[in-house]
Amino acid sequence: MDPEVPLEETWGALAEAVAAGKARHIGLSEVSVEQIQRAQAIHPVTTVQSEFSLWTRDVQAEVLPYCREHGIGLLPYSPLGRGFLLGRFSSFDELPENDQRRRLPRFQQDNLRANLDIAARVRGVADRIGATPAQVALAWLVAQGEHVVPIPGTKTPKYLADNAGGADVQLSPADLADLDAIPAPIGARY
Repeated sequence: MDPEVPLEETWGALAEAVAAGKARHIGLSEVSVEQIQRAQAIHPVTTVQSEFSLWTRDVQAEVLPYCREHGIGLLPYSPLGRGFLLGRFSSFDELPENDQRRRLPRFQQDNLRANLDIAARVRGVADRIGATPAQVALAWLVAQGEHVVPIPGTKTPKYLADNAGGADVQLSPADLADLDAIPAPIGARY
């Protein structure tokens, strides 16, 4: 959404595209419940895309329950915490020079060091149940409700297969409790 254009104007134009048969459904990205409600007053919201993972849980407070209650699909992007939850690096210096994460507060050395416990706790659950950290992180998201469909990115066929394996992971109530108890990361998202 263009912040310079009223949401109602943009959403109205998208609703016209649906009415004209040019689109079947329309959704929103990175919005508040208030913005979803404003859009719904014009046309149904099919999906909401937001950053959501064990690394970023802001939507749990309001957006997730609202979507659940109103039958709106939630599409979490960066479900693996921009790769952090995989535990593949432990230092800022391990990030490639051109890596965009080098600009993000959570990945700055002091914050990253403080956040390593998060990846270790995901790894602990993964090791206990015979899964990978990616599979555990994705299974945790799926356990948030049948309307939650994570959209992980991948760079290799190996990672794609690993991510797909998350669909077969069933987390126990104890696993979910352990993951829910993971503290919030140190540092802002952006």
